[in-house]
Amino acid sequence: MKRSDKPTIQVTQSFLPKFSVYQKYLQKIWNNHYLTNNGPLVLELEKKLAHFFHVPYCIFVSNGTIAIQLAIRALDLKGEIITTPFTYVATANAIIWEHCTPVFVDIEPNTCTIDVTKIEHAITKKTCAILAVHVYGFPCDVAAIQKIAKKHNLKVIYDAAHAFGAMYKKKSLVSYGDIATVSFHATKLFHTGEGGAIITKNAKLAEKIKLYRTFGHVYDEYKTYGINAKNSEFHAAMGLSILPSMPTILKRLKKISSWYDKELKNTGLTIPHADKNTTPNHAYYPVIFKTEQQLKKTRAVLQKNKIFPRRYFYPSLNTLQFLHPNSCPESESIALRVLCLPFYQALQKETVRRITAYIRSAL
Repeated sequence: MKRSDKPTIQVTQSFLPKFSVYQKYLQKIWNNHYLTNNGPLVLELEKKLAHFFHVPYCIFVSNGTIAIQLAIRALDLKGEIITTPFTYVATANAIIWEHCTPVFVDIEPNTCTIDVTKIEHAITKKTCAILAVHVYGFPCDVAAIQKIAKKHNLKVIYDAAHAFGAMYKKKSLVSYGDIATVSFHATKLFHTGEGGAIITKNAKLAEKIKLYRTFGHVYDEYKTYGINAKNSEFHAAMGLSILPSMPTILKRLKKISSWYDKELKNTGLTIPHADKNTTPNHAYYPVIFKTEQQLKKTRAVLQKNKIFPRRYFYPSLNTLQFLHPNSCPESESIALRVLCLPFYQALQKETVRRITAYIRSAL
C-alpha cells in the first residue's frame, strides 16, 4: 500500500452501537412523543448509570462542563478553588464562570494528577474547595485529599471526565468526593454524543442539582433559580445503547494497551501507569518524551503517515494569562512532552505495530 493510500488514523474514534439497538430506543421516542424534559429514557439511563457506578445519585446533564458549574453552584462555593493546571481548559473555565478563582497546584509525574504534598501550601483564608482531576483515568490520592479537606473544612469535587469504568480500592472512581462530574462527549470512553453527569452520595445535593438543571422549578412550583442543563431523550438513547457494551470495550482497551506496552518497551519513553490499588479503564495511551523537540519530530513523522496523535494536555493551564498564572514546573514540563497516541476499541494489532514502528524510527 502506498503512503497516500493508507487510511487516516485519528487519536480516537467514537464507539457506535448497532443501529438496530439504537433504533429500538428511537422507536420508543416516536411512540411516546417525549423528546426532552427528563423523559423516560433519561430517567432509565440515570438509574442504570447509578447501578453501574454503585452510587445512589447520578444526574444526567447536557455536558461535562456544565456539570462542574452545577457542582460549584450546588456546593455554594465562593472564593478560591485549588485545582490542577494539567487538565482540559474546561475545568478552570468552569471555576471562573462561577465567579471563583482557580489556584493551580503542581502535579506529580507518575500519574500526572495533583500533587497532594503541595495542596496545603496553597490554602488561604479564601480557599473553599479542592477540584482535582483523575487524569487519563488515573486516580488522585483521594485519601490524602479527603484528609486535607476535612482538616481545613473544604469541599471536594473530582473532575472524573476520564474515569468512567475505573476503580480504586474496588470502588468506582466516581464515587469519591462530595461531588464527581463526568463527561459523555463523543470522544469519551462512554458517550451520549454530547452529555455529562453529576454523581453524589448526598440526597439534598442531588435534589438541589436537579432543580438547578431545570430552571429551578417543577411544573408550576418555583423553588430556586436555575438554568437549562437538561439533556434529550435522543442522547439518553445513545447512552442506553452503548452501556451494555462497556464491559467488552473495557476488556478490549486493556488488550490494546498491552500491545502498545510491548511495542514501546525499551524506547526510552515514559508511560504512566496506575498503582496496584487501581483497576484502570485504559481510556487513553499517553507517552512522555524526553524533550519537546523529540515529541515534535515524532509527531511530524506520524502526521506525514496520516496518523494524528494529540498533545493532551497542552499547554499547562497555569501559563495562560487569563487563568491567574503561577509557577508549576512539573506540569509545564510534562505538558510540553506528553503525547496521546491513537487509542480506541476498534484499533487493530497491526495498526498499533505500524504506529509504534514510526515512533521507534523517529526516536
